[in-house]
This record gives sequence, structure tokens and C-alpha cells, in this order.
Amino acid sequence: MEKPKTFYITTPIYYPNARPHLGHAYTSTIADVVARCARLRGAKTHFLTGTDEHGAKIVRTAHAEGKEPQAFVDEMAEHFKRLFEELGISYDQFIRTSDQSVHWPGSQALWQKLVQAGDIYKAPYEGLYCVGHEAFLTEKELGADGKCPDHGVAPEHIKEENYFFRLSKYTSDIKRRIETGELVILPEERRNEILALLHSGLADISFSRPRANLSWGIPVPGDADQTMYVWCDALSNYITAIGYGRDEKQFKQFWPADYHVIGKDILRFHAAIWPAMLISAGLALPKCIMVHGLIMSGGRKMSKTLGNVVDPTELIEQYGADAVRYYLCRHVSPFSDGDMTKEGFRDVYNGELANGIGNQVSRVMKMAEEHLGAPVSLTEDDSAFEPAVMEFIERFELNRAMDLIFEHVAKGDLYVQEREPYKKIRSTEPADSAQAKADIEKLVRHVFKLAVHLEPFMPDTAKEIQDAVRNNKKPKNLFPRLAAKRDRN
Repeated sequence: MEKPKTFYITTPIYYPNARPHLGHAYTSTIADVVARCARLRGAKTHFLTGTDEHGAKIVRTAHAEGKEPQAFVDEMAEHFKRLFEELGISYDQFIRTSDQSVHWPGSQALWQKLVQAGDIYKAPYEGLYCVGHEAFLTEKELGADGKCPDHGVAPEHIKEENYFFRLSKYTSDIKRRIETGELVILPEERRNEILALLHSGLADISFSRPRANLSWGIPVPGDADQTMYVWCDALSNYITAIGYGRDEKQFKQFWPADYHVIGKDILRFHAAIWPAMLISAGLALPKCIMVHGLIMSGGRKMSKTLGNVVDPTELIEQYGADAVRYYLCRHVSPFSDGDMTKEGFRDVYNGELANGIGNQVSRVMKMAEEHLGAPVSLTEDDSAFEPAVMEFIERFELNRAMDLIFEHVAKGDLYVQEREPYKKIRSTEPADSAQAKADIEKLVRHVFKLAVHLEPFMPDTAKEIQDAVRNNKKPKNLFPRLAAKRDRN
């Protein structure tokens, strides 16, 4: 019996020291579109997301709010789940690194594999630790003022004895696997970036912290005085979630991952440290790491100080989830930094959704409801997904896939303008009336086909259109043009 085809896609596990923002919404949405596409082509799909819940920053933030770390991350994880539910993110599993039954066994099993490979050793360490990054920084990475350029705070000088991982041992091996295509890095710019880093050589990394300094985390196997550092704790989620260390059958079914979807700011962790850990443990590498850019606002990084933060929850409340998904997929480049402002979002909503998709479906189904006596009989071809659109989705070129779909919308508008079925249907000439009816039926099939292709991107909208066609009813106003009151930012 042929083994069923599987598809495994992951987002990063998000750090829940604050509520989710637009970047989290973007990463999860583009991964969701690709996961939905995989399901449409019949693959047994596992879509993983979750939260990275350990670390000193979590402890400090929790205590600042008068809460214990576990209670704090429990609350924050629910904020992420709520956003994903509102956005229609169809994840199959939400992993949390504080989950001692699902995550800890595999994370500790991976540590032991690295020990068996001779790649874990203990040594004194002295360095500059940035709590904001949960990472040690070099003096070269600091600003001229000696502060972290991202957080504006001077790192802490730490001297302690930790376990280390022999990352340097795997520099050449990782480089070879990327160059041969065993590990694909998208886009080419990010591939070149990581190869340049590998060319300079990797240094061994601190893999634990003394439990006296960091008690909130997974204990190192065999040494209760040490806590696993973020690398073996957080990165291992991609394998622990699917059974590593507790369910070998499920693990073998889905690993290696087809895609790790990440932002460019965590490229080094996923394309250097994670592959080295997997090689050390004798495990296959993920097939592809897809690296997207950041979302800016008005050409600048979003900042509460600048007042240019775009809250995804507010957008969903005002415009609906599918409108947000649409913008993120079509108007944010998958491989470079994108930009979003509230004004720009509103213009896209009115111009492309209200006046575009919404208007076309409304016109066509109004004609169908008034002039067709019964729902149009749909064929298998009407439900077929265009290969060209599927190919763009599978390459994460979601904006190009949406461009093809909008060519379909434009063709529908042109057909209505040229054929004018709304006029000819009232003709006293039987031939004209019959032709107009045939044209309306063709347009109904056209909007159904549109819905088929919108399904991975805008699932609620797609369902509403399909239901309207099957019931031969004009749907409710899919994207009502914003009145002045709703246009306010």
C-alpha cells in the first residue's frame, strides 16, 4: 500500500512577552495559505504554530505584572490563539514549550543525542547578555554607545559556567547541504546571507544557564543545576510537536518538515544552529526554510513611540478577517520588507474588495437570482484549481497568485460590459433572451471558479460565494464600502 503523501509546515513559535502584533499575523497567514493549498491537493497536512514560553524576559515581564511565569504565559498564549482564530488560521497543533507532556520529553531526548555525539561540553563563559534578545551579543553587535541597537539597553555582563554545543564542528557540513540544495533557503538573498556567515565560520554557543540564574525552563538531563538555553528548548519544538521522544511513528510520518516559515531576523538560528543540532542528532534537515521580510508602516519600523503601530485585531474588527488576509497576501512582498498604513489598507479595501470582488459577485448573483429559475449545474471543471495559481502558492509567491486571480476578476467585468446580459435578458427576441441567460450562467460559473481560487486566501468569502451559487441567491454585501464613520483611523 502506497504511503499517503504528507505535508508538514511550521511557523516560528512566538515569544509571548507581549500581545501578538501584525508580524505574527503575517507569518501565520502566509503559512496558512500554503497549508490550505496542500490540503486542497490531497496531502495529509500538519500545520504547527505555538509559543516559546521560557526565558529570563518572560520571568521579568511576568513579575513586573505581579504574576508567576506559568500564569503569565497561560494568559498570553490565549491572546495568540484568539488572534489566530479571528484570522482563520487553520493550524493543526499549537505547541507550548512549557508543556511538560508534549514538549519536554523530546527536548531532553534531543539534548541527550547531542551528548552522545560528543557535542555538549561544560566550560566557563563570560559575555554580554541582552535580555531583550535572550541572547549573548558581541561588542561588534552593540551600538557606539555600548547599547543593544534594537532595545536601546546596555547588555548585562555575565560570567558563569554553562554547557556549550560544538556548533563550529558543523560549519562545512551545513554549507555543503545548502549549496547542494539538500536544505533550500528562500529567497536567494537569504541563502547568500547565511552562506556568507558560514564562510566566516561558526563559533560554539552557550547551550545552558545556571538554574540559580534561570529557573524558568527545562532542566538539563542529568544536571539539575542547569537549565536548557533557548536553542535546544525552543528550536526543538519542530520535532517534539510531532512526536520526537514520545511517538516515533508520528514523528517518522511527518519529519522532515517541508517548510519552516520564519522572519529574516531569526535566519541564523534556523539556518545555522538548528541544522547543526539535527546533524549532530542524526536527523534529516527540513527541506526548505522560507524567510520573509518585515512589515513596516510608512517606511519605518512600527513603534508605539512613533504612533504607527497597526493592530491586527483592530483591522479585523473594522474590515473583517478576509480583508486582512487579502492585504497581507497581495500587498506585502513575501521575500522583502513590506509596508502597511491604515490609510493604504482602507484604499485597498474600497478599491479592490468592495469595488472589485464584492461588486462583481453581487452583480452576477443578482442577475442569477432574478433571471435563472434554479441553481446552475456545476461541473468538475468548475471546481478545478488552476495549476499556475497552485504553483505560485507552493513557491510562496502569494502576491503573484493573487494577481492571477484578479485577472480572472477583470475578465468577468469585461464579459459583463461586452455582453450586457442585464439588458438582453429583457429582450422580446427569444434568441437574445436565451443568449443572455446562457451568459448569466457562464458568469455564475465564473464567480464560483473565483471562489475556488480564493479559498486558501479568503476562506469565509469563498464559502459565502459558493453557498450563494449553490442556492442561486445574491449573497449579503461581502465587502461593504466604508462609510465616512468607518473610515476613521
